Amino acid sequence: MAGFANDAKKMLELLGGKENIVSFTHCATRMRFVLKDQKQADVKAIEELSCVKGSFTQGGQFQIIIGNKVSTFYDDFVEASGIEGVSKAEVKTEAKGNLNLLQRLLANLAEIFAPIIPAIIVGGLILGFRNIIGDIALLENGTKTITAVYPFWNGVYNFLWLIGEAIFTFLPVIITYSVCKKMNSDPVLGIVLGITLVSPQLMSASDYVQAVATGGDIKTWDFGAFHINMVGYQSQVIPAILVGILFSVLYKFLKKHVPEMISMIVVPFFSLVPAVLLAHTVIGPFGRVIGDGLAKIIQVGFDSSFSWIVSGIYGLLYPLMVITGLHHAMLPIDLQAAETVGGIYTFPVVALNNIAQASAVVAFVIINRRNAKAKEVGVPAFISGYLGVTEPAMFGINLKYLYPFVGAMLATGVTGMISRLIGVIANSVGVGGLPAFLSMKAQYMLPYIGVMALCIVLSILFTLLLSKTPLNSENRKKN
Repeated sequence: MAGFANDAKKMLELLGGKENIVSFTHCATRMRFVLKDQKQADVKAIEELSCVKGSFTQGGQFQIIIGNKVSTFYDDFVEASGIEGVSKAEVKTEAKGNLNLLQRLLANLAEIFAPIIPAIIVGGLILGFRNIIGDIALLENGTKTITAVYPFWNGVYNFLWLIGEAIFTFLPVIITYSVCKKMNSDPVLGIVLGITLVSPQLMSASDYVQAVATGGDIKTWDFGAFHINMVGYQSQVIPAILVGILFSVLYKFLKKHVPEMISMIVVPFFSLVPAVLLAHTVIGPFGRVIGDGLAKIIQVGFDSSFSWIVSGIYGLLYPLMVITGLHHAMLPIDLQAAETVGGIYTFPVVALNNIAQASAVVAFVIINRRNAKAKEVGVPAFISGYLGVTEPAMFGINLKYLYPFVGAMLATGVTGMISRLIGVIANSVGVGGLPAFLSMKAQYMLPYIGVMALCIVLSILFTLLLSKTPLNSENRKKN
């Protein structure tokens, strides 16, 4: 029998038996269950199994952290339960039955942006690297950049923008594709739809504003009785989401009502053309106003005379946003802000949260250094946390024991205030751990590295101190 056979049988019983399991699947490190009644699961007993490194509930799913051997455990659980696992998409769909309206909305938003995140991270790293070689005077006594001295690196600087432009300028194409795929319409037509928002035929928003201000020529489509301005939505997020939803609704409606024999001709034409027309007359301009408005609201808070307090509160509360799923709503606003106000105010704080959560686990491992299981669970958790993946740290340890979670919250709040006092702003969303400094604007990279170091120290210190208080459940047992 395989190594996890006994634990798989025990877990099946502790989950309430096969009758309580609606569906299950696994990801890179976790088993994901949709249960009929989550109260039947004996969480404490499950976490005491030798193979389990923690558990949490998120998005209507009960998730159990197994580690890198989760695929082996999954096979053993299939054998023990006699139930076939399903895809992650099917589990997510069934899990939504356990969510309220707001949670379902956030879950759908997360599913739209989840496939986009790797591209955004790559783009952020590219911008950061270009900042280092092209915008920071590192050579000849701080008077010249690397690109100014070495032609090779100047070529690298220019070449990398080919990728950066594809990710950020043409971001609406990626978004409309993802929206259409999520809504089960035609993702290829979604790509075409996105291209109509960023086509080289269109003026950029900045060129349009300049033309209006200076009385210059504005490109239009002339329909005789009326004109439509030929203005693009390069780097715009909210318009792309709204247009993608509109197209998908039209497509699915026509697909349902148009006879099969003419469906291939009628459905694409009469869903795409009206969607593009409305995109450039109603939906796009409305989405731009909404997106720019949300971005500027964030800017007002982070640019005010009390910006350091706003940043500190955001840092203190951000871990709670992650628990509730509200952080998913921030990504489209952050991406919109990068275009509207020229930078992202919230990402420096988000990255500090990831570093604080990982560092709190370091303190937890120090406190429990004589406990072999604490090391087994904690070391991989804080390593992945420093690299930007915080679920094992936050849900597997910090929330479970509470005092590391509070320590991380306090450290993020304090360093969030310091980060804003320094004026740190990010170019883009990037890797939310130690590599996050690469996403900051060039002049803030070195100061931000100092803030990151302080965040590590404070998180460890706060967690060590809080371990001596009633917040530590183990401490309460001793007393």
